[in-house]
Amino acid sequence: MQHLTEDDLKFLDHKKKQLLYLKGENIFKQGAFAPYVMYIQTGLVKVYLQTGYEKQVNIRIAKAGDFLAFSSIFGEDVYTYSSVAINDAEICMIDKEGLRELLFKNNEFAMRITTSNYKNENHLLKIISSISYKQMRGKLATALIYLSSKELLNEKIFQLLTRNDIADFASISTESAIKFLKEFEKEGILKLDGKDIIIEDYDRLNLIAKSG
Repeated sequence: MQHLTEDDLKFLDHKKKQLLYLKGENIFKQGAFAPYVMYIQTGLVKVYLQTGYEKQVNIRIAKAGDFLAFSSIFGEDVYTYSSVAINDAEICMIDKEGLRELLFKNNEFAMRITTSNYKNENHLLKIISSISYKQMRGKLATALIYLSSKELLNEKIFQLLTRNDIADFASISTESAIKFLKEFEKEGILKLDGKDIIIEDYDRLNLIAKSG
């Protein structure tokens, strides 16, 4: 972890447990008791909200260096969302009281974590805005722009996601996602290659996302 001294790391070593989660394995569930903050050492994790029976909205993909369930440090007794490993992931389960103590001691580390969580919160607000007013094509375009960010493409993210996963990022049905992906391909916006999706015209995709 960046900005931690040797003493900080030794302190954390007594406050954490390290586990390996296999691809598809639940890390924690929304509404469950939250004794730990999770730190991703390796792998990718899908973060989502359960919005109804067999209904969910994918919020983001967390990667190595990200914290999960950070809000539990500040009084949340339960996990406010769910998470599942997209591929095999090494996760550190950190006692939240111990991490809170460390944040008060190390201002630089606290600022880094606060900045990271601000970005995640800003991303969540964009998702809510997209769900609230955009048409289905705009929702899918918005999801594709997020999933095709450089850091996720470097992880070959589309090859790890199902069409249902992509639909849940856009908050539309799987059938609609498949339909509009084919439409985007016919329009020359992207290319479908098995599970992979190659964006070929970011300008037009951005226009669809903005116009809704």
